[in-house]
Amino acid sequence: MKKVLYSSLAACMLVFSSCEKEYLETQPTDAVSEESVFTTTTNAWAALNGIHRAMFMQYSTQDQAGQGSVMINMDMLGEDVVMTAAGNGWFNSTYKWLTHRNANATTVYFTYRFYYKLIANANMIINNIEKVDGPDADKREIKGQALAYRAWAHHQLVQLFAERYDATKGTNNQAGVPVLTVNTIEGQPRETVEAVYAQINKDLDEAISLLPAGRGAKSHFNVNVAKGLKARVALTMQDWETAAQYANEARQGYPLMGTEDYLAGFNNVENKEWMWGSDQIADQTTYFYSFFAYMSANFSSTNIRSNPKAINSKLYAEIADTDVRKQLWDPKPEAVKDADGKTIGYDVNGYVIPSNFSAKPYMNRKFMADGGASSIGDVPYMRAAEMYLIEAEALARQGKSVEAALVLTNLMKARDKDYTPLELIGQDLVDEILTQRRIELWGEGFRFFDLKRTNSALDRTGANHDATLADNLFQVAAGDKRWQWLIPQDELNANRNTGMFQNEL
Repeated sequence: MKKVLYSSLAACMLVFSSCEKEYLETQPTDAVSEESVFTTTTNAWAALNGIHRAMFMQYSTQDQAGQGSVMINMDMLGEDVVMTAAGNGWFNSTYKWLTHRNANATTVYFTYRFYYKLIANANMIINNIEKVDGPDADKREIKGQALAYRAWAHHQLVQLFAERYDATKGTNNQAGVPVLTVNTIEGQPRETVEAVYAQINKDLDEAISLLPAGRGAKSHFNVNVAKGLKARVALTMQDWETAAQYANEARQGYPLMGTEDYLAGFNNVENKEWMWGSDQIADQTTYFYSFFAYMSANFSSTNIRSNPKAINSKLYAEIADTDVRKQLWDPKPEAVKDADGKTIGYDVNGYVIPSNFSAKPYMNRKFMADGGASSIGDVPYMRAAEMYLIEAEALARQGKSVEAALVLTNLMKARDKDYTPLELIGQDLVDEILTQRRIELWGEGFRFFDLKRTNSALDRTGANHDATLADNLFQVAAGDKRWQWLIPQDELNANRNTGMFQNEL
């Protein structure tokens, strides 16, 4: 098999690979031969389904399970998810802010490769779908989904590997990432951040024009999810008016979940509030590389048993006792004993973990795997609650305090029936919305991005972070060079374009 360098300069064949013998024999959902794809829309749908599957498959080591693993890394770089022990080592270096600043780290290589693989496969669809046989409606939807993937993946990359977008600048000419709209083996330069965002928005606008409201599964994009991505991008660009508009439009038809669903384990894509998520089935289990193998309360892995993930104790104190979200963490799990007084487990806010699990203060029960022996669970990529929070923040930053408070209240009433709207304006209101965002989206992969886009410092002080586990990394100033991930050394070695270079070391 011809060696392929997994960099932006390579046409990374994941979905369309026909090199592997087992692909030719069984043709699983994540592998469709290129020759057979661009003949009919039926085969193009199979290729698109391969991209959906690629979102949660394992790539190399067990901390490389597609988007779920990236989400964990994003929260390990924040202050709200707390490591309670070293466990079996996974994600420890990320928590210490070491991994993403090591150009030779496998996590850096995986993350860069993962998103460019998605882009490369989306490009194959976008640039060939018009010539296949099949209904025009199918062609439009397939192309719209591929455009949404390409935009989303470029957005993930530019947030990680470049300096933040700053709307106060005339033009964001700082180095971004390579933009791929056509696959090539020629080395590509880093485009400016401004240019990357221009392409992202171009792709999203076209995707919105093509995608319908309906779809076959929530692992697929529809027009609402594409609008949700547009809202995210606008928020990152501090384009408050656009962010508020598209967040509002995106959440239409997706009601906020009730208390029972909120406590059900955040593992079911059929939840009415979920807009986009993985849809995992038993024969596609991810074993010890699942998102739930590291973030759940109940999967019986060495990592979960010894290192249950906890919430920042200062943030927990901000949650009202009448708020359903207070029940997602337990500041002091209590032992459960049998009739003879023997400890048989620990009660974590109504869920009992076995006695061979460690019970740690402030541990979470938000995420629940299928069972102790099964790490299966759908991973949430976008929920309506996020859209409420984007809309509220964007309105507040425009000085529309009354409208922003109303949107926030609509969300909060679904979480806390006794919630009393706060009479806040200006930055005080923005701060309250951001606090609720931290609580609501805990563990869902947003914190690093939120700190970076708001140009905020990392501050883990005064909470339950352990100095040894964090390697004494408690604070990182806003604007510090460490907010940029390093470009993988493999990319630098392979891409000889003079416009490809490393971030500040």
